[in-house]
Amino acid sequence: MTETKNPGEKTLTVTPTKTLTLKRSVEQGVVRQSFSHGRTKAVVVEKVKRRTVGPGDGKAIESAPAAAPALSVPRRGAVAPAARGATGGATTTAAVPASVPGGKPSGVVLRQLTEEERTARAHALAESKVSEVEERRIAEEAARRRDERDAVERAEREAAEARKREEDERRRHDEETKRKAETEAKKRFGEDETKPKTATTTLTAPTALLNARNIVQEADEEEAPRTVRRGPGAARPVPAPKPTRGGAEKRRGRLTLVTALTADEERERSVASFRRRTQRLKGHAANEPKEKLVREVTIPEVITIQELANRMSERAVDVIKLLMKQGQMAKITDTIDADTAQLIAEELGHSVRRVAESDVEEGLFDKADDPATLHPRPPVVTIMGHVDHGKTSLLDAIRATNVAGGEAGGITQHIGAYQVTSPLGAKITFIDTPGHAAFTSMRARGARVTDIVVLVVAADDGVMPQTVEAIQHAKAAKVPMIVAINKIDKPDARPERVRTELLQYEVQVESLGGDVLDVEVSATKKINLDKLLETLGLQSEILDLKANPDRPAEGTVIEAKLDRGRGPVATVLVQRGTLRGGDIVVAGAEWGRVRALLSDTGASVSEAGPSTPVEILGFNGTPEAGDRLAVVDSEARAREVTDYRARQKREKIAARASGLRGSLEQMMSQLKTSGRKEFPLLIKGDVQGSVEAIVGALEKLGTSEVGARIILAGAGGISESDITLAEASGAAVIGFNVRAHKEAREMAERDGVEIRYYNIIYDLVDDVKKAMSGLLAPTLRETMLGNAVILEIFNISKVGKIAGCRVTDGTVERGANVRLIRDNVVIHEGKLSQLKRFKDDAREVVAGQECGMSFENYQDMRAGDVIECYRVETVQRSL
Repeated sequence: MTETKNPGEKTLTVTPTKTLTLKRSVEQGVVRQSFSHGRTKAVVVEKVKRRTVGPGDGKAIESAPAAAPALSVPRRGAVAPAARGATGGATTTAAVPASVPGGKPSGVVLRQLTEEERTARAHALAESKVSEVEERRIAEEAARRRDERDAVERAEREAAEARKREEDERRRHDEETKRKAETEAKKRFGEDETKPKTATTTLTAPTALLNARNIVQEADEEEAPRTVRRGPGAARPVPAPKPTRGGAEKRRGRLTLVTALTADEERERSVASFRRRTQRLKGHAANEPKEKLVREVTIPEVITIQELANRMSERAVDVIKLLMKQGQMAKITDTIDADTAQLIAEELGHSVRRVAESDVEEGLFDKADDPATLHPRPPVVTIMGHVDHGKTSLLDAIRATNVAGGEAGGITQHIGAYQVTSPLGAKITFIDTPGHAAFTSMRARGARVTDIVVLVVAADDGVMPQTVEAIQHAKAAKVPMIVAINKIDKPDARPERVRTELLQYEVQVESLGGDVLDVEVSATKKINLDKLLETLGLQSEILDLKANPDRPAEGTVIEAKLDRGRGPVATVLVQRGTLRGGDIVVAGAEWGRVRALLSDTGASVSEAGPSTPVEILGFNGTPEAGDRLAVVDSEARAREVTDYRARQKREKIAARASGLRGSLEQMMSQLKTSGRKEFPLLIKGDVQGSVEAIVGALEKLGTSEVGARIILAGAGGISESDITLAEASGAAVIGFNVRAHKEAREMAERDGVEIRYYNIIYDLVDDVKKAMSGLLAPTLRETMLGNAVILEIFNISKVGKIAGCRVTDGTVERGANVRLIRDNVVIHEGKLSQLKRFKDDAREVVAGQECGMSFENYQDMRAGDVIECYRVETVQRSL
């Protein structure tokens, strides 16, 4: 098929037998990139070939000089010539003449470039030249830096090689010297010469560093940058990578056409290789010895290995190694004592400061005062003596009050503190103590805080057991004693007898040549009371009692109780300093802020100086009687001290409850009390001292068979929680001078819990003693009735054997206990089932009569056996 457009133009002929196709001027190839650790990556690369047109060739167009007028061949999908020049593409549009040599017109009409296109192309070429100059400058700068780095590394390598040569030379010299010495020694002792051992070359640290740098140097070597044709007649070097932050060249980047084409010539380092190099260089610096830090280590009584290592800034593994050297296997969480921790710390080169848990109490008490700040203070006088000798009555006569009349049963069951004014105008503080045997701890507490002890002895009764105990307390406290012989107004009063009896206990009064003052007084008739007060004033002047009132207060809790309206109330005797409202006080395991201060008369006071008894309101709990009181600076300090004391108290209670298994005696005592019956009790009293006395008295009632178990003992009224606890433990509730709340009383009636109220300690102890006696197992007592001798045995059908007996002495009763004795050996014990006389049942048979007997569940009776008849009686025991 032939088609002709113009007769003068070149015709385009298409052969139908061959498919008309356009051959792509782009060649494809695959480039494989190699990375570290054997990793590779295949990249597809397309390369556009340049098309040239020769004369007379219909498939190409001959290129001409750019200055001549030219026409471009427009193609679909081609970009503008200006854009091609600006982007630096590989395809360039060629300008060709309008006609080709030979006179034949061309089949394609080409247009000439416009002025704008020529301007854009010239501008693109100028920018390309500027960028090539800049890239060439960057490459030259990178090459210069690389040369400088190579020179530095070359110098370091040469220095390392020199050091290595010196080290090898020294080692060879040492080996040669050693070999010669060994040869001489062998020749001297007649031994055969042996070949010297080959020395093993050790890779030293400088050598290892040198090898590492050689590896880095080989990795950094590369060829000179190649040039790539970017346009017609243009050549420029490959852009150099930017330097890294550390100064070293970072030879990494994204994949481009240039990097893909030059992958075979250039060798790049991976990120992992660069990281390994950094780690190697840092590793050599880490191996250098560090300076040892010496620390002051604070070591408590018990510390864990981990905590000790942290305080020393050492590794716990090193501490465990030291313990293993000492023969002790331990884990990181194990605890060690302070001595072991000190040895370890000192061995590691640290200094040690030992502290104890009890250090939180340092500085609370007994701070020394400047003698210039001391001022006179009133004396503290404790009145002690036997029960019913008139201690409280004597104090009432001095104070012009009637405290004794308000005591239940006429006996003092509380410790009280009062302050009176003597005839000389000086103040005296009195402490009244109970005289009953159960209040031993109260008397001891009063003796510890006192300056002078007044021993009251009744002139008609003489020295009694509690009088002797008071003398012992006074001697233990090392305080002076004044003897007050009371009740001299009675007809049978004999003061001389009292003075004589006191000599047995090393108390010698002045009238008998001793140094103990004595005064004969009468509380009811108020005889010689002024003389007693003068004697107390004289004794206090001799003692020269002084204290510093301008310091934080210290004192002792005389008594404590729980008041429903006011809360915990503590009676405190201030011994040093001045106590004021708002002070933060600590007493035992309790603390609080002073809300109010009440004097012994009930009046509110703003402050209390030395030797002044006051009641304190504001504690968060009821302190124990006998606790020392101190004023602290802050609540944090108070909590710290009370937490430590509460923890110590819990540990003591737990140790006492669990029981110690240490000694053989303790184990035997536990075995004895293993089957012991217990009488559970819950005790609530008005004050802490009374509760303490009751608990002590009840514990003394216990025996090896039965004892009182105190579930709870405390001060305050009986509450619902007390009833709940009593119900759960099956205990009885005892209230001493307290009553149950309305809700607690209703709960006790509903749950069947018994509540007993007492106001005299005698009655309480007697009732508990009777109740505990009921828990004792009764005693069985045998009463002999009579004896009988078996004369003959009768066998009766459906009945069994019947023994025909004669009663020799006493009587034999039906249903009594019997023993069958044969040849003086008891062979059976049982009961008499039948007793007959002449076929009639008899209730008893007297001596000299004959009867028939049969035993319960026993038939082996013989003639000549002796039957012993007796009765068993049950006798109830008591404590």
